[in-house]
Amino acid sequence: MSIESLVAQYGLAALFAGAALEGEAAVIAGGLLAHQGLLSLPGAAAAAAAGSFLADQGWFAFGRHFRDQRWVVKLRGTAAFARAQAQLERHPRRFLFAFRFLYGLRTVSPIAVGTTNISQRQFLAINFVAAIIWAVIFTGIGYVFGDAVEEFVGRLRHDARLWWIVGGVVAAGLIVAAIHWWRGRRGQ
Repeated sequence: MSIESLVAQYGLAALFAGAALEGEAAVIAGGLLAHQGLLSLPGAAAAAAAGSFLADQGWFAFGRHFRDQRWVVKLRGTAAFARAQAQLERHPRRFLFAFRFLYGLRTVSPIAVGTTNISQRQFLAINFVAAIIWAVIFTGIGYVFGDAVEEFVGRLRHDARLWWIVGGVVAAGLIVAAIHWWRGRRGQ
């Protein structure tokens, strides 16, 4: 099934879920689809903001209500959780605003915040504003660079060497991700 048919079938709901589950790549793709006229740009940004906001509110609530449960206690022992808590202690409001922009801390941060004494009202307000700004930035990136992406994809259709380059970049990314995952598991 092609991306165009997925969007035609599920539209902004797919972008909402992608922003909640995956993050930047899905939102940038939403901007690209808006550039192609398959989605409205304001609709794509709103769906991305809502997906991100609601997912983070859910993770915050999970951390708040299950802070003493085995899964959260185990998560507290990870390096990412420790980094999130250290940043939160140093710059609480700034961290609440910026965690969604920090690689490796996006999902663990709202859980970490939920285990602290930061009020739900404060998290909700800052998370709301940050989700909107994040969604506008990343859908905007997809929208603004839509022509370049379309040109690059058009070249891929005609040049087999570019497929090898793309394949090499994807393979390198997977190797780096596997090494990062392995080191993280070894450090636990």
